[in-house]
Amino acid sequence: MTTVDAEPRPRPVGAVGLDRRQVHAVAACYFVASFAALGLPPYLTEILPGLGDHSGHWAGLLYVVPTVFTALGAPLWGRLADRFGQKRLLLRAQLGLAVSFLLAGAADSLPAFTAALVLQGFLGGTFSATNGYLAAALDGSQLSKALTLMQGSARAALVAAPILVGALSPWIDPHRQYLVMAALPLTAALLLNSLPEPVRPAVTPVGREAAPADPPGSLRLLYTFEFAFVFATIISFPYLITLVQQRLPGAGGTVAGLLFALPHLVYLVGAGRVHAAVEARPRSGLALGFTLVALGLAGHAPAHSLLTFALTRAVLGLGMTIGLVCLAVLAAEAARGRAPGRMFGTRETVSKCGAVAAGLAAALANGSGGPAAPVVTGTVAALAAALLALLTRRSPR
Repeated sequence: MTTVDAEPRPRPVGAVGLDRRQVHAVAACYFVASFAALGLPPYLTEILPGLGDHSGHWAGLLYVVPTVFTALGAPLWGRLADRFGQKRLLLRAQLGLAVSFLLAGAADSLPAFTAALVLQGFLGGTFSATNGYLAAALDGSQLSKALTLMQGSARAALVAAPILVGALSPWIDPHRQYLVMAALPLTAALLLNSLPEPVRPAVTPVGREAAPADPPGSLRLLYTFEFAFVFATIISFPYLITLVQQRLPGAGGTVAGLLFALPHLVYLVGAGRVHAAVEARPRSGLALGFTLVALGLAGHAPAHSLLTFALTRAVLGLGMTIGLVCLAVLAAEAARGRAPGRMFGTRETVSKCGAVAAGLAAALANGSGGPAAPVVTGTVAALAAALLALLTRRSPR
């Protein structure tokens, strides 16, 4: 990670920006392209029996395959974006998703389907490519607001996509829905092609006076917070439905699904207001966000009623909202004077590593302590990160 700080390149003066309508178009493209990537994995246990894995034994591993290969590919694509243009590499990511979805939908064996998921991860990476494109065109508050909006697109897709896939399942098998969903990133690519390419003139070697506005250590600290935040929030996801069904035997799948989606709905409702409140003090806001995440996670352990579960998930959602917005503000600050593709590619790798680590930790904790154990692990991680954010909140930004 330390190599990211070497040879900083200043953001060119006069780069082509984006107006509000164009930023919303970028967010819409990310939203539609995320549908298959986020909506179909929960149905792997229904897809795999038709490919020879009758018990769905490999569902857990295949769930994280795209994440792992996104982490591996993101830095490479980020560097290529800085060299050949952010728009070109964003189009490449959308087209890469379309190709991988077509291959997944057409796969007739488990190895072929696995290969398609590998390609989905390696050729995709639309989130980091989108953020790199925005960072080349926007700066400061405009960029942090745009990054906050991108997270909103991700949360909206995370809520809506599984519902849509489930609604289509009686008519189209989830496996073959990959073929249908391939049209979404293709449509996104067509729309993105009409947007401008941010102008990045050739940059000659620079001296100290052109170095990034924030010290190199702050970028490493940003990556640390990114990893910790993803780990603490994701660790509660894999076994939440099991925990809810164990604690609330009368609750159906709809109730469990709503409780799962509640934190993301909180983000959609409150992110804009939170941005205005924390923009001037993101480190303090991040400490508060981690603290609320810890409280929300800790509340899962004693929760035995629908009301307490809903309150716990709402607190977690508020902490998640504050934390994600503060990370967007800090990322916008760190992007000044740096090649955006490289920085956001590395950030994507760190984020995906946090998600993989959370999945592994959740499985280990669940195996030893049941479905309530992962939230205890997440609580400890969130409290440690909150303390770090408090200790560093006065450091130069």
